Amino acid sequence: MINIKSVDLNFEREPLRRAFGFKGGYVSELWQTVALLESDSGIRVIGLGTQSVLWSDAAVFAAHSEAGGNALMYALSEFALQQVRGISFSDPISLLDEILGETYEYGKRITRNDSLRQTFVLNALVAVDNAAWLLYARENGFGSFNEMVPAPYRSVLSSRHAKVASIPQFSFKAPVSEIIGAVDKGHFILKLKLGPPGRQEEMLKWDMRRIEEIHIAVGHRETPHTENGKILYYLDPNGRYRNKETLLKLLDHVQRIGAMGQILLVEEPFPENCEVEVGDIGVRVAADESAHTENDTVRRIQMGYGAVALKPVAKTLSMTLKIARAAFESGVPCFCADLTVNPILVDWNKNVAARLAPFPGLRTGLLENNGYQNYKRWDKLIGYHPCAGETWIHPEGGEFNLKNDFYAKSGGIFEQSKHYMNLF
Repeated sequence: MINIKSVDLNFEREPLRRAFGFKGGYVSELWQTVALLESDSGIRVIGLGTQSVLWSDAAVFAAHSEAGGNALMYALSEFALQQVRGISFSDPISLLDEILGETYEYGKRITRNDSLRQTFVLNALVAVDNAAWLLYARENGFGSFNEMVPAPYRSVLSSRHAKVASIPQFSFKAPVSEIIGAVDKGHFILKLKLGPPGRQEEMLKWDMRRIEEIHIAVGHRETPHTENGKILYYLDPNGRYRNKETLLKLLDHVQRIGAMGQILLVEEPFPENCEVEVGDIGVRVAADESAHTENDTVRRIQMGYGAVALKPVAKTLSMTLKIARAAFESGVPCFCADLTVNPILVDWNKNVAARLAPFPGLRTGLLENNGYQNYKRWDKLIGYHPCAGETWIHPEGGEFNLKNDFYAKSGGIFEQSKHYMNLF
C-alpha cells in the first residue's frame, strides 16, 4: 500500500489566441492545475490537469463568470486533494473509486447544482489522478506506460502504432482559410465544432452553411491516409441538437452536397438526457461527455453509439481505462479526443491513442490535438515539456511519428517538468 503523507495544489492561467466557441459559448482562457503528492517514502510527484468548465458542464459555465466557474472547479480539486492526504491506496483506480462519490457531492454543494454533470468532477480530478499514477509507478518501480497499466486493461491497449493521426479542431470563428491551411500541411481529418449560439432553426442553417463552405473548399482534396482517399470530417455539435429530426435535416443536407461519404463520425449530437436510438442515423455516432463511466458507456452502446471518444486528460486515466474496456468488450472502437490541453497532457493522451486498435477506415490511431491552434503561448508551453526537443512532439504531414523513443520514454510523462515543479 502507498501512503500519501502530504499534498499541495497550484495553477496557472493560460490565455487563448481568440475566443474559443463551442457548446453555444466562448472561453478566453484555460487554467492549468498542478497537484503534488508526497508519499511516506519521500517520493514527490506532480500531476497536471487542464480545466474546461464549458465542456464539462455548460450550465455551471453559464451560471458564473468565466473565472468564477474555474474557481469552483479548482476548489473541487483542492477538496479531492485534502481527501487523499493521509490515506493509503493500492492503485490509482481504487483511489479514484474511494474519493469520487464524496467529491461529487461536494461539487453539487459548491455549484448549487443538484444536476451537476459527473464530467465536471472528473475534470477537476485529472491532476490528482495523474499524480497518483506517477506515484504508483515510482513506488512500484514501473519505468514505462506499459508496465504501469494494470493487467486487466492491457488487452485494450495492445496496439503499437508507428503513426497516430493528428486531428485539428475548428471552432465557430475559425476562418475557412485556416482550414485550407491545415489541409495544405497534410491534415486529413478535420474536427468541426457545430451548434453556435441561437435557436435550433438558426443553428441548423448556420451548420448547413458551414459544412457546405468547408466541403467546397477542401472536399475535393485527396489523401493517401484514408480508405476512400478523401479528407474526412469529424462533426461535433457538443449536445446542441435537441432532437433526432433536426440532426437528420443536417445529414440530409450533407447528403445533398455530396459530403456524406466523408463523414467519419458525429460526436455527441444530443444533450445527455436525450436518450435517442442512433443506430439508424446513417453515420457513426460517438459518445463523449455522456460516457462519464463504464456503465454510461454500455448504455450508449445499447442506444446504437458506434464509437467512444476517450479523454484521459479530461475524465482521468483511471476512469478512461474502465470506459475503454467496456467499449472493447462490446466491439466498439475508441479514439482519443483533446480538451485543448498543454503539451505534457497531449502526451498522456498520445500514450493511450498509440495503443488503441486502428479506427475503422484508417490504418492508424486517432488523436485530436488542438492546443497549438488555441493557446497564445503554445511555444512557451512546449518549453515546459521535459522532452521538448523530441520528434514525436510535433505532427508532420498530419501525423505524429512515434519512433522507438516515444515508447521507450512513454512520451516523457515520467519525467518531471521543472517549470511546474517550481510552482511549489
